[in-house]
Amino acid sequence: MENEQVVVPQPPITAVCPQCHEPILPTYYFCPNCGKNLKEPPLSTSTAAQIGLYALSIIMPVICFLAINQWRGMKYMRSADPKAKQIGIIAAALMAVSTVLVVWVGIIWTEQLISSMTGGLMGAGNLGL
Repeated sequence: MENEQVVVPQPPITAVCPQCHEPILPTYYFCPNCGKNLKEPPLSTSTAAQIGLYALSIIMPVICFLAINQWRGMKYMRSADPKAKQIGIIAAALMAVSTVLVVWVGIIWTEQLISSMTGGLMGAGNLGL
């Protein structure tokens, strides 16, 4: 019994990395040898991921779309996973509502500013200044 060798079965290698040509498993997202991205990992549908995406969708217009490449909503909407697709649609709707709200508030604020400026000038003209 002391001379028995334990044989650990190895999973079958069915692919090679396109960059370094090392054997890889089909389940790998990255090559363990060179780090090449082999395929996109699945999108997270966790509560934390949803909250982060939804929050960014709401504040995106406020930061003037400077971080549009940080918004992952399009990836979610294009996903084959129905839950991820639904998350993307909700995020896009939140961004659309937020954008309309920001534009509306901007228009109201601009009209009030113009009104207060022209009202002040008209009042000075009436005083004979």
